[in-house]
Amino acid sequence: MPPKKSVQLSGVVVAQTELCSIDAERGILRYRGYDVADLAEHASYEEVAYLLLEGDLPSSEQLTAFREELAERELPRPVQAVIDGNARDATPMEMLRTAVSQLSFYDPAEAAIDAPNERRKAAQLVAQLPTIVARHHRLRSGQEPVRPDPSLGYAESFLTMLRGEAPTEEETRAFEVAMILHAEHELNASTFCARVVAGTGADLHSAIVAAICALKGPTHGGANEAAMRMIAGFGSIDEIPDGVRERLAAKQTLFGFGHPVYTTTDPRARILKRLGEQLSHDGGEPNWWARTEATERAVYEQKGLHPNVDLYSGPLYRYLGIPDDLFTPLFECSRVVGQAAHVLEQHANNKIIRPAAEYVGPEPREHPIAAKP
Repeated sequence: MPPKKSVQLSGVVVAQTELCSIDAERGILRYRGYDVADLAEHASYEEVAYLLLEGDLPSSEQLTAFREELAERELPRPVQAVIDGNARDATPMEMLRTAVSQLSFYDPAEAAIDAPNERRKAAQLVAQLPTIVARHHRLRSGQEPVRPDPSLGYAESFLTMLRGEAPTEEETRAFEVAMILHAEHELNASTFCARVVAGTGADLHSAIVAAICALKGPTHGGANEAAMRMIAGFGSIDEIPDGVRERLAAKQTLFGFGHPVYTTTDPRARILKRLGEQLSHDGGEPNWWARTEATERAVYEQKGLHPNVDLYSGPLYRYLGIPDDLFTPLFECSRVVGQAAHVLEQHANNKIIRPAAEYVGPEPREHPIAAKP
């Protein structure tokens, strides 16, 4: 596949990885050889997280032990205090960034980058990020935080902490599948950022904080929230084709469409579209799935662009009662395991990442004083 001219470093190989492979033309995404569609159908998020960190799917005994690791979701009291004291002033992504940085203060081997310590830190971050997001959201909404329940599975615990009530089995599974689909995606901007930081010998927390900063941007993790704002701004379903036409004429970004890698539909979008349709039957009005599907149709007819993962994640989260500004933090809660696995891979055979730049500035010139006779 030829590199995309609109994306810097497109097609340039900067690392070898065993974590993820993408067939851009056929629209196939694999985690360590497993098709993500099969994982979404048959695996739990905990199994996928174990696969990414350890290299293979867990046995029943290994899965039990790993679930016990991920059940340690409580935050240190000083981290709770920072969240509580800034809940109404910080945005969800700002709070996530700050709290993850603060978590490093209480790690017994903060600067260590050996495999056992990094693997331990990775599991802790996977466990604790949802608690950060849920606690902050509850407090900014004027509600009491819900303590993490170690007896619940990862997805069920997350939704319970966030919403204050137990989700249905259908809601839990839909959310879990969304988490699986967002867990890893090769050298996306935030993961590449994490590997660059790790390449300097920096620790895992530093790399993940950098990744969160990269994910925050509207052309990366923030695109799911931006896509929902775009669709809401189109008005009724009948007005969507004209709304798309106007954005194209104004050369505005069509969030949720196109991808730096895929030349066809993002395989994750197909799965999220199906899940969103299932939940839309009880979702009331407006029918966000129908509006999104109409937008997909209009964009393809007018521009020939395929949807990416951001387009249908928004409607799914809305049907789960999740506010738009939590879409990107949830993305990070899922993706942190992939980012951490890349940091482990980077540190295993570490080389600093230092690309070159093509100079296009002025020709050599002298300072005015030095040029005087």
